[in-house]
Amino acid sequence: MDRVTDVNGGVDEPGWDVDPDDEIAPVVEMAGGQLRLWREGAGLRVAEFGQRIGYSEDLIRKVERGARIPRPEYLEKVDQVLEAGGKVAAMKKMLAEARYPKKVRELAKLEAQAVELSAYRTHNIDGLLQTEEYARALIGTQRPAYSADEVERMVAARMARHSIFERSPAPELSFVQEEVTLRRPIGGRMVLRRQLEHLLDIGRLRNVEIQVMPTDHEGHAGMAGVIEVLKFRDGTAVGRTENVFAGRPVSEPKQLRIIELRYGIIRAQALSPRESLVFIEQLRGET
Repeated sequence: MDRVTDVNGGVDEPGWDVDPDDEIAPVVEMAGGQLRLWREGAGLRVAEFGQRIGYSEDLIRKVERGARIPRPEYLEKVDQVLEAGGKVAAMKKMLAEARYPKKVRELAKLEAQAVELSAYRTHNIDGLLQTEEYARALIGTQRPAYSADEVERMVAARMARHSIFERSPAPELSFVQEEVTLRRPIGGRMVLRRQLEHLLDIGRLRNVEIQVMPTDHEGHAGMAGVIEVLKFRDGTAVGRTENVFAGRPVSEPKQLRIIELRYGIIRAQALSPRESLVFIEQLRGET
């Protein structure tokens, strides 16, 4: 991911650089070409156009050659200045997915196809369970630090994945969280409290089970780290776990069996879903 914040004359340049090897690059290039045709059709040179919309010439040139993904507000301003009647602003929907990092888009596609999802987390609350403010605070703790622009891009991508809860038919979702992830006040006490309240709401959904692994357990099958398993309608699956198979995603049945066995034992060793909701409720009262 790029760590570049473009500033020109004190004016932030909204957008994200495009990886030429990214599958989304042709879409961004096509959108840029359309924006250039709209500007030229209005008889405006880049310098004059930049003054009218309030953005730098450098940014406009990057957008028009497909090297930069424009933010929604950029498209709205262009639409307004060119009096395009919403035709330019309509590109926001087409470019929405392009805003997200490639790895996130790939993960979201898998989640959109999964009929079952299982996840065990050791240090942070699972991304699918995070509130927006918790996600923003959590991403903000990473070092080297991301720019404010990058943080917002990553938060938006994480929130977009939450559409999995709106699917019909709903997939079966199972999460096991280490107790410490529910106690660490990422973003402050109130952010944590609202996060716990969100977990209670999600945990009451009929297709979701959230379990807590108490810290006072002497040991359990998840000591080796994070586990993820996605199962699909055609019977295939993909899984990943730290410290096994080099941490890479695997889909071979014998390898998946090891991951699923480990996750099954973890679930058996954790508090039950009902006990876990009671536990989270108690933590909320203490926060």
